[in-house]
Amino acid sequence: MNTNTLARYFMVLALIMILSGLVFGVLASHAYLLPDFMKSSGGFARLRPMHVSAVLFWILLGATACVYAGLSRLGRPFAPTGKLGLIQFALWIIAIIGIFYCYFTGDIGGREYWKFPPQWAIPIAIAWVLMIVNYFKGIGSLKERPVYVWMWMTGVVFFLFIFLENYLWIFPYFRTHFISDMTIQWKVNGSLVGAWNQIIYGTSFFVMDRISGNKETGSSKAAFAMYFLGLFNLMFNWGHHVYTLPTSDYVRYVGYIVSMTEWIIFIKIIYTWRASLDTARKNYHYFPYRFLMASDFWVFFNLTQALLLSIPAINLYTHGTHITVAHAMGTTVGINTMILLAAFFELGGGNVRRDAHGKWLNISFWTIQVSLFVFLIALNIAGIKRGLWQMSSERIPFGEMMDTLAPVFAVFTGMGYILMLAMMVPVIYLL
Repeated sequence: MNTNTLARYFMVLALIMILSGLVFGVLASHAYLLPDFMKSSGGFARLRPMHVSAVLFWILLGATACVYAGLSRLGRPFAPTGKLGLIQFALWIIAIIGIFYCYFTGDIGGREYWKFPPQWAIPIAIAWVLMIVNYFKGIGSLKERPVYVWMWMTGVVFFLFIFLENYLWIFPYFRTHFISDMTIQWKVNGSLVGAWNQIIYGTSFFVMDRISGNKETGSSKAAFAMYFLGLFNLMFNWGHHVYTLPTSDYVRYVGYIVSMTEWIIFIKIIYTWRASLDTARKNYHYFPYRFLMASDFWVFFNLTQALLLSIPAINLYTHGTHITVAHAMGTTVGINTMILLAAFFELGGGNVRRDAHGKWLNISFWTIQVSLFVFLIALNIAGIKRGLWQMSSERIPFGEMMDTLAPVFAVFTGMGYILMLAMMVPVIYLL
């Protein structure tokens, strides 16, 4: 099996995961309006981990597809082994079937964002080991390689280390010490984002080079500056995830400063790259270009929100509210998903110009952006109200406070439906 075919397998599985994640997410949102929705089948307690796992797998499988598709286009000596990749793919299939079987039967035994029983992490870990072996067999020497080769390498190696760290809680030594256990769990979730961001941002640089027709972006000093900053980021940006735990202040501040700086550099790189493109290339690579530009907007949107959340007085109100959810979803859908869709159109879906399937893809593109914006605004409004309630001296019952948010949740759910339907158009096209 050649690497391009292997990439296609991972791409299809990733697209199935994002479709599943959208459906589970919309169903879970009904719990805010109808607390008894699907309660006999487990309701929100089952739908939420299904949604979260499906979206996480979309990112991980999509990133894997992009790495293999990218390597297949770089030519010799970039030649990963198809057999190892196929075993890796089979392990992912086994893990996904086992994990969702557990969810459907109510066997939920993991931790935040990884709620499945820990034994199903084993095939994922083995699959990732095979990917690391395959990657190093494929790239050969790292000398004079563009930045995305380094970013992919860093992402796949660090992800495995952090993923294993995520399961330290199975050992009593860590599980019985509450603060240490919580610190590790929150640290891991922040660092995992940094690891897959290395892969996804590396993919964005690769796509930029493909669209521009040269390797200037991927070999620029700014791109390598972002690589080293991103490396530091994935090791230390988790500081702001433990803001409410009794840890040293410098850990939190370093985490925020590094994270914000990385995004600012990413915006600068995209702005410089966009200015270098002529109209013909923008039209020929129309949808990859569009989705990259969308990710640029959402980076700015999330940067603004993150800067506000970095203020301790504000963080005290927002931590654990729907604002945290909005920030996570803005990053996952607005940044990571837009970059992955840009890469899928460029690497796996062919070059779709403005006049090719343009009408429905164009409508869906703008519908995704607008519905996501309203969706996130609704979540932020709900988070503000809940934060004020949490810190209020008045003892208003939780149920009464939630009842006042019903109109906001109605908008949130409605936008979720629109976002799901709009996202189906490019996803089904790419399938």
